[in-house]
Amino acid sequence: METKLDVGTSAKTGLGRTLLSWGSLALALAESLCVAAVGLSGIRVAIGLGSLISASAGGPAHGFHRNGLRIPFLVLGGLGSLLVLLLVWNEGRLRKNPAAAWRIQPLTAKQKRSRRIQVVLAVFSLAIIALEVLTHPWFHHEL
Repeated sequence: METKLDVGTSAKTGLGRTLLSWGSLALALAESLCVAAVGLSGIRVAIGLGSLISASAGGPAHGFHRNGLRIPFLVLGGLGSLLVLLLVWNEGRLRKNPAAAWRIQPLTAKQKRSRRIQVVLAVFSLAIIALEVLTHPWFHHEL
């Protein structure tokens, strides 16, 4: 019975970690709408000067881009990504512990692939957040 309990617990942990990875990525991608808006704005400026005038006449950002939503999204996405990296690191550390060597089963190909995807998504999320934090003041002259 212990084996079934262990498998169920690890499956729930894996699902939770996967949901946390994708959730962090979703929050970071939601915030990347700002970067997309800036990029599209640059294209419009290249096409015509009219869009530059309309962008500057629009006033401060409203809706999805305002700081009341932007900053919590950045914080939650960053914390979620860091938590995923911490969990993956801790799992690897525990698996390498000599005292646990007798009960550790090798990871399947699916588990290895899942772990790689989680790490890549977490690092990608952190990179998107870093880009947003760095580029937002350049384009919007605000924090």
